[in-house]
Amino acid sequence: MRRRRVVVAGLGDTGIQVIAALARHRRLLDVVGISPKPGYLSGRHLGVRLARPTRWEENHRIAFHRFRRLDDVRTVHGRLVALDTRAREVEVRHADGSTARHGYDILVVCTGVRDGLGRTPSIQDDAEIDLAFDRARAAVIAAPSLAVVGGGPTALESAAQIAQACPGKRVDLYFPGERPLVHHHERVWDECRRELRRLGVGLHPGHRAEFTPGQTDRITAGPLRFRTGQAAVPADLVLYAVGGARPNTEWLPSSMLDDAGFVRVDPELRTPGHDGIWAVGDVAATDPLRTTARNRGAQLLVHNVLATVRGRRTRRYTPRTRRWGTVLHEIGTVMTVFTTTGRALHHTRASQVFQERFLLRRVVYGGVRPPHPGDSASS
Repeated sequence: MRRRRVVVAGLGDTGIQVIAALARHRRLLDVVGISPKPGYLSGRHLGVRLARPTRWEENHRIAFHRFRRLDDVRTVHGRLVALDTRAREVEVRHADGSTARHGYDILVVCTGVRDGLGRTPSIQDDAEIDLAFDRARAAVIAAPSLAVVGGGPTALESAAQIAQACPGKRVDLYFPGERPLVHHHERVWDECRRELRRLGVGLHPGHRAEFTPGQTDRITAGPLRFRTGQAAVPADLVLYAVGGARPNTEWLPSSMLDDAGFVRVDPELRTPGHDGIWAVGDVAATDPLRTTARNRGAQLLVHNVLATVRGRRTRRYTPRTRRWGTVLHEIGTVMTVFTTTGRALHHTRASQVFQERFLLRRVVYGGVRPPHPGDSASS
């Protein structure tokens, strides 16, 4: 059987799982990965990245050469700029401005979304990533007060982690409804509210912030104003975590996209009308919450790609109606994970180490080498 060329477009949280799994099948597949970053750079856990960057980088920033399964995989450092479906080629622009085309038999779109708070589609090297992260962290740590805007997990985690790391800082959380986490079970907010209050975070329901689209792309200076009639808040810094993520799909033809710019997919995660093209993760319009990034969507896609190559039956994706997972991340030495029914599962540090070192690094990624002494975070 002829080896199929598979191009994985985007090597973030979902793409790295896809490419690590596909790389196991080198007799069937010739796998190529394309990323604007020099290594795996997660878009998750903004609060941990700002408050405890060393802890965050252990599992969320890893150079590609450290992944054992990628030893026989070619990774291309560049930004995707075009797709030619007839020629079955993608065009990539490199950091020096040059471009190159890469052919594919199968294309997997995992380019994710951008929000300006660590998730950007721009080409960066390690030094540029370090500079951007260090500036954001320094600003947050130095500010006497911080207002966090948003009602999703990113906003709550950011408020909790920064309050935990900086006990003397005033941290306030503003959200528009009676409660945040509207896509989680009601019990999740009950437990998170108790923890946030214990950490000293001020909670302000019914506050819909006033902002321009550009303000959500960075941490800005106060004051914070509201469209719901409350007086402006003179916060030193404002972190907008308002869920305004935009898909990284400018390089794709409009026929592949829905009205919001996300990639249209069928229940098997194929793009209708485009042979050999699949999509998964935050960029895939599977359901209103786009849940494949956290519900084994990567594993399902890999199964279906292999089944198609082998002429076997594919499986269908069934989205969940409620979100699950960690919200505040690690508080003290305990991380709480919530199920879709609102049940809280508390993981000790020992349990977390087991999950990170065995389940994530060995089972999901197929082995990750330790960094060399003196290397940068992603080296």
